[in-house]
Amino acid sequence: MANGKPRRRGEGDTLLIACGALAREITALMELNGWSTFTVTCLPAKLHNTPQLIPEAVREKIREARPRHSDIVVLYGDCGTGGLLDKVLEEEGVDRIDGPHCYSFFSGNESFAAGADEEFAAFYLTDYLARHFDRLIWQGLGLDRHPELLETYFGNYEKVVYLAQIEDPALDRIARAAAVRLGLAYEYRFTGYGDLASFMAMKTEPVIAR
Repeated sequence: MANGKPRRRGEGDTLLIACGALAREITALMELNGWSTFTVTCLPAKLHNTPQLIPEAVREKIREARPRHSDIVVLYGDCGTGGLLDKVLEEEGVDRIDGPHCYSFFSGNESFAAGADEEFAAFYLTDYLARHFDRLIWQGLGLDRHPELLETYFGNYEKVVYLAQIEDPALDRIARAAAVRLGLAYEYRFTGYGDLASFMAMKTEPVIAR
C-alpha cells in the first residue's frame, strides 16, 4: 500500500526520480542487490542542455507520484541549476543524493572535492557519455559539421578522464578514441557506482519513527 492506495504490480514504495543518464546504472544496482523497494522514472538526459528546466520538471514528477508512493527520492546532482533544484526539493520535502553532478558522486563526493583543484582542466566521461560520445558531444556540439570549433570548446582542457562504472574494454577504447579526437591526454579511472550505490542502499533501510 502507498498512502492507503494499492500499488500496481512491480511498483515499489519508493520512487526514484532520476536523470536518464543514470538509468542503466540504477537498474544494474537494483538487479545486483535484489532491491525491489524502488520504482524508477527518468527525465530525459538532454535536459542537461537546458538545466534551468530541470527543477520544475522534477517538481512535476514529484506531484504526479505522491498519490502512489510512500517515499520519493531524487537522483540528480545540482547539475547546473545553480541551487534551484535544491530550492524546489526543499519546498516539496524531498531528498536527493549529495553532490554537484554525477562525476562527483560516482567518484565519491569527498574524493572528487579533494582533487578538484588539480583537475580543473579535465573533461570527464562516464559510461553513459562514452557510450553516446558521438551523438551527445561530437554531433551535439556540432563538431561533425564545424571542426574548427574544437579549439573553442576544448582548447582550455588538458585531458579526458574516463570515470568507468563497469570494467568494459570496449568502452575504454571508445573513451580513449574520444580523447584522441579531442586532442587531449587520456586517463582511465575505475570508480564503480561510488556514492550512488551507498545512497540507494541507505534508502532501502526502514525508517524508525522516533
